[in-house]
Amino acid sequence: MSFINNVVSWFLRKRVSQIDYFRTHPEEVQQNTLKELLHSARDTMWGRKYGYQDIRDYEEYRRRVPLQDYEDVKPYVDRLLQGEQQLLWPTDIQWFAKSSGTTADRSKFIPISQESLSGCHYKAGKDVLSLYCHNNPHSKIFDGKGLIMGGSHKVSEINNQAYFGDLSAVLLQNAPFYGELFRTPDRSLALLDDWEEKLEKVAHATYSQNVTNISGVPSWNLVLLKRVLEVTGRNNILEVWPNLELFIHGGVSFAPYRSQFEKIIPSDDMSYVETYNASEGFFGIQDLPDSSEMLLMLDYGIFYEFIPMDAYGKLGSEAIPLSEVKKDTNYALVITTNAGLWRYMIGDTIRFTSLSPYRIRISGRTKNYINAFGEEVIIDNAEGALHAACEATGAIISEYTAAPVYLDDNESAAHQYLIEFEQEPDDLERFRQALDSKLRDLNSDYDAKRSADLMLKTPEVTVLPPKTFFTWMKSRGKIGGQHKVPRLYNNRKYADSILEFIK
Repeated sequence: MSFINNVVSWFLRKRVSQIDYFRTHPEEVQQNTLKELLHSARDTMWGRKYGYQDIRDYEEYRRRVPLQDYEDVKPYVDRLLQGEQQLLWPTDIQWFAKSSGTTADRSKFIPISQESLSGCHYKAGKDVLSLYCHNNPHSKIFDGKGLIMGGSHKVSEINNQAYFGDLSAVLLQNAPFYGELFRTPDRSLALLDDWEEKLEKVAHATYSQNVTNISGVPSWNLVLLKRVLEVTGRNNILEVWPNLELFIHGGVSFAPYRSQFEKIIPSDDMSYVETYNASEGFFGIQDLPDSSEMLLMLDYGIFYEFIPMDAYGKLGSEAIPLSEVKKDTNYALVITTNAGLWRYMIGDTIRFTSLSPYRIRISGRTKNYINAFGEEVIIDNAEGALHAACEATGAIISEYTAAPVYLDDNESAAHQYLIEFEQEPDDLERFRQALDSKLRDLNSDYDAKRSADLMLKTPEVTVLPPKTFFTWMKSRGKIGGQHKVPRLYNNRKYADSILEFIK
């Protein structure tokens, strides 16, 4: 183990004691965070509007400031894009993360402050490695380099004082110089705009490097790894990068991709660490090995609230603080951040798996579900059922999406799953029955609607040709890490588009 690896690992592990503090004092840390945010923004236009100067506690904050979505803050963002300052946050906002989301074509420009860069995003990146080194004291991760495969990297100038790009581009552009010592490819390649050109150049530029860790969205990293194997003629990635030990992933559920990664990286010593990061902030890190839950990170300048999904969107529904959450309840996430987002609903849903410390799982999106007939199937249900169906039939899924099939005069309604398989099931009908059975186990509303096939019949499964999702996404100009295949959608917008595409 090299001297540099020892020094960096030791330095990072010192952070664990601070993480332990908010593990054991979560409410105190969150209340202090809210006070600091309100104090910082008291003289902004937003802070004066809602009287931040004399807000003394959370209850007053909740009474004065309404819940927000992007449309509510867009007028302020538009002014920030034109260079006006002191609107939402006291320090200058010059950077914006451009996000198209997963269920809408409209671009969103999320403000990013210097405080959110240093105190949230970069701090979180170091924390991922801190926790990993703490759990793996003999790691040699810093003897080599980290391969970061971002999305369609483009940094654009709106005016001479404002810039935007996808989040990974913004982070790379603002990263400290020493980050280049531990990362590959170099910034000039990582910031290429054309994703297919970048894929080819990154594959050729990195296969000869000593890559010890990879970070990014599972789907696009899988495309890159397969291209590296094609370029090198090797059978698996460990023949290319024998010291590879860690994949840090986020953006989409890892469950549909795990078996593909384990096949292409055949090692029991390979570690997989999930993170929960978004343009709006960095929220969670898997802190326990071999776990499916993430520690909610409480000292990144973010104050959290939660709306129970059974009340979401209903008149008079209220958010609750961290101290009032319960396990195994589906919540919409609400954040207040050090980039000037105030009681902002980001559109994600989570469940708490532990309350001491607070650990979570991402359960889906507030608009990414199927509830056409009162069944309320969320992504968490679909992922669990598909995993069970794959285990029962030896299948491996590359990508999928699902949509309702509506009632007609002669037949019950159903859900239709459009699936691209890496390895097809040994019996498609058994796959379909296993999918349905597990969905009924996981979701009582779905089970009730399936009773006697009166409302819903067994799901339909449509097998798509290889690379269908990639070519469909490319045709829409949506390839790269910030673009995800929509998993569940409450109408047939995406399903019909894909089926029409392959005709």
